[in-house]
Amino acid sequence: MRIQFTKMQGAGNDFVVLDETAGPLGLTAAQYRFLADRHFGVGADQILTVRPSPAPGIDFEYLIHNADGGEVEQCGNGARCFVRFVRERGLTTQDTVRVLTRSGVIELHMDADGRVTVDMGAPVFDLPQIPFDAAGLVPHTVNSWQKWPLALVESGDSAPVSIAVVSMGNPHAVQLVADVDSAPVATQGPLVERHVRFPRRVNAGFMQVVSRSQIRLRVYERGAGETLACGTGACAAVVAGIRLGLLDATVDVATRGGTLTIRWAGAAGDGWAPVTMTGPATTVFHGDITLP
Repeated sequence: MRIQFTKMQGAGNDFVVLDETAGPLGLTAAQYRFLADRHFGVGADQILTVRPSPAPGIDFEYLIHNADGGEVEQCGNGARCFVRFVRERGLTTQDTVRVLTRSGVIELHMDADGRVTVDMGAPVFDLPQIPFDAAGLVPHTVNSWQKWPLALVESGDSAPVSIAVVSMGNPHAVQLVADVDSAPVATQGPLVERHVRFPRRVNAGFMQVVSRSQIRLRVYERGAGETLACGTGACAAVVAGIRLGLLDATVDVATRGGTLTIRWAGAAGDGWAPVTMTGPATTVFHGDITLP
């Protein structure tokens, strides 16, 4: 089978985007892995699929598959590329679109400066919803919020790492580090990602606080490994930093692929305000490929 695709990137987080508005392609997990393969396929951190509106009030459906072929709930950098794709392909003329993901509906907006702002929805802190199994653990309370000790037995470290746990439609474990350049992302990242206390695995974030309005961040993504940027990871890190009393409401997040601006107002009524993320989205090239 031969298919058309578009290669895109947002702050270095790169994607293969597929148009299924005319009908499903019916790809298998192995074919998603092939597309993501940087040696034999196109190469990408995730495969994004555009499908037609599934219900009134929703413009499109948005599917995400990681490089390992598994489907996931959310991808923030991919969401920015999604709205640029549907605009450039003539699938919509709207500046703002609402799309359905596995974790719910999100709103995407093309800004006048060419960047894209995504309303990522409210963060989730309820541990069973994330999901995170905290049975038997004793949290450390900071600024009326909890950080959790996570033992990484395979790493050989005697002391557990301290993580803040939050979901941005997908699960994140955020830890503070003194310097992201020397953070043990390659060694600790896989151990956190596959830790038994995260039944759906987790994205492992390593956050360095530079000031109350700036952080540096690296993320070892679930099913993809370390990427140049992670949009939901940036949101999760800023939310964690604000709840720990370390950050203000607007924060620039410096990743290895570029800068994202995250805004979060915290509590809103009986719940939590939505998180917004602003950043770049770029089309790299169009092509077609024969799938095995």
